[in-house]
Amino acid sequence: MDEKGLRLNSELCSMPAADADRLIESGDGDCALLYLCLMRRGTAPAGELCRALGMTERRLSAAANRLRSLGLLSGEKPARPSEGMPEYTAEEIVSRSKSDSGFREVLSECESVLGHMLSGADTRTLFGIYDYLGLPPDVIMVLLHHCSEECRRRYGPGRVPTMRQIEREAYVWVNREIMTLEQAEDYIRSREALREGTEQLRRAFGIRDRQLSPSERRYIEGWLAMGYSVEAIELAYDRTVTNTGSLKWNYMDGIIRSWHEKGLMTCEEIEKGDAPRRRQQQTHRREESGGTTMPSSEDFDRMKRLYEKLKKS
Repeated sequence: MDEKGLRLNSELCSMPAADADRLIESGDGDCALLYLCLMRRGTAPAGELCRALGMTERRLSAAANRLRSLGLLSGEKPARPSEGMPEYTAEEIVSRSKSDSGFREVLSECESVLGHMLSGADTRTLFGIYDYLGLPPDVIMVLLHHCSEECRRRYGPGRVPTMRQIEREAYVWVNREIMTLEQAEDYIRSREALREGTEQLRRAFGIRDRQLSPSERRYIEGWLAMGYSVEAIELAYDRTVTNTGSLKWNYMDGIIRSWHEKGLMTCEEIEKGDAPRRRQQQTHRREESGGTTMPSSEDFDRMKRLYEKLKKS
């Protein structure tokens, strides 16, 4: 090779330096080709781009997704893929493995995380996550470690996820449009906060000798996703038990949804805007009696039970 270095015949290249830096750092040849083609041609239909670049529609879509994740492609967001990977041939995957350093790195990291060589079927699934779903290599690596940690937490040390489990989580990430490291880290932090909140509430509800059922978990995660703190949900639990004598999930869900409809989110807002019914009734009776609280039939029953208990003791 010439020791003087390589240079282009043309002295002019109108690519922004920042864009060039991002493309070089990505190490993605398809991204660079698509960028150059769009820079030269402007807007072009997908079919025309496929013919010009010699790419399949899947490959072009993956390159466009990566360009979009780098902030280099504008326009509408890509359609969300339906579950079901394309049928890749072994020759296609081998060819891309040789020419695509990004996929080689993903393949190596996946085998390291799982602790074994991938089968042909698993390799096709991983390649589909990379090529069809269009997740960038660094995001896929975070995804692999996240799935591995979730598997160990759920099933114990030494357990690793299957490629089917990784594929399902990859669809979740794509549908949530998690295409950058920052988005991946934010998502994992939010999942961790959701898990911690769910565990705190499980213990607060007195459920200690078993895990939550799927329905119970959906209730709690739904309340937390609505923006309610653990303390606010504990307040709803207290009112539920006070009014019904036990934990009734539907009743508690009704309380929290009524708060949400009224725009009451914090404990302070709830206490001011949705006082317990008994307190409201007592206040109303106090106003009617000129400031003196009139005992209700519930109060008399409670005092009677207390009197009987004292007599027995």
